[in-house]
Amino acid sequence: MQFCSQGHKQTVLKLLRLILSYPDCRQYYTSIFVGNPPRPYFLDVDTGSDLTWIQCDAPCTNCAQGPHPLYKPAKEKIVPPRDLLCQELQGDQNNCETCKQCDYEIEYADRSSSMGVLAKDDMHLIATNGGREKLDFVFGCAYDQQGQLLSSPAKTDGILGLSSAAISLPSQLASKGIISNIFGHCITRETNGGGYMFLGDDYVPRWGMTWAPIRGGPDNLYHTKAQKVNYGDQELSMHGHAGNSVQVIFDSGSSYTYLPEEMYKNLIDAIKDDSPSFVQDSSDTTLPLCWKADFSVRSFFKPLNLHFGRRWFVVPKTFTIVPDDYLIISEKGNVCLGLLNGTEINHGSTIIVGDVSLRGKLVVYDNERRQIGWANSECTKPQSQKGFPFFL
Repeated sequence: MQFCSQGHKQTVLKLLRLILSYPDCRQYYTSIFVGNPPRPYFLDVDTGSDLTWIQCDAPCTNCAQGPHPLYKPAKEKIVPPRDLLCQELQGDQNNCETCKQCDYEIEYADRSSSMGVLAKDDMHLIATNGGREKLDFVFGCAYDQQGQLLSSPAKTDGILGLSSAAISLPSQLASKGIISNIFGHCITRETNGGGYMFLGDDYVPRWGMTWAPIRGGPDNLYHTKAQKVNYGDQELSMHGHAGNSVQVIFDSGSSYTYLPEEMYKNLIDAIKDDSPSFVQDSSDTTLPLCWKADFSVRSFFKPLNLHFGRRWFVVPKTFTIVPDDYLIISEKGNVCLGLLNGTEINHGSTIIVGDVSLRGKLVVYDNERRQIGWANSECTKPQSQKGFPFFL
């Protein structure tokens, strides 16, 4: 066929592999099973995306050579325009009375895009004791990818949408009573990558977490606000911002961490002032700034601290990005700065906390209490607080 342009249970997903290339994305991905019989698909774990989509043979106009065969939907699996999730996805553009399918097009910050139609098929949850649960899941059948999404051979079959939107995976599972609308991920600092992700609240620690409120925005991203940002003891100020506060977005789909332009320039000045002997290697194009590592360069860098106020008016809420969580060692052996200028992705006044700075931390997205939490962790395996987990 061809297209026109119940009680809460817990789920654990294993984060499989880290891809270390630039400008290609640094990805953490997991495996889900869709269809009947169930087929595996590797999806990029993305808290900055609403929609989960899988490359689709509808037929495919532009698809990367992924690790698995393209998803092939049956006609009865196509979601009609009147579906509530279609209406949420399309918004004001949902005004076609004669359409028989729900079309979508998504454009990402790196100017890549994905086009397709919505489909509904079985998603299979596999319990640790061998039991299974099956549910209807709405996702994108993506038949036209552009930009970086066409990198071939691709390591993934699509994207796992984890935002707070109603069409995201956590929201769909929560609406069916499968989980509470809470999930988290823990990315290891190990060279080969890995870690885990969970859906539901069974793996949320009862103590030791730092929490910051999720603030509303024009999108469904995980926004919060830092009162100030320090590089070591030096505050990185931003003119025109009340109290130097700055919006922060936690985005596991972003490879690197991005700073507002003025804050980024102040950071570079601070690094140069502290270490005037650094020698930049302009021939190294791994990242915009790479320094020759003739000596222990890393020891000269300082932590970047995002301050979110105080807890109980006593203990400060701080998200600390240590040098190892923003420095990248290039193939030439140089030390490169994994903190980038946000204007590159049209975020000139916002901090985007990406994968490079989420390593070594358990991060929890609580859509029920509208808060984001974090704690340092080795990310070896989840610690259950109650009940039994389900695996995808």
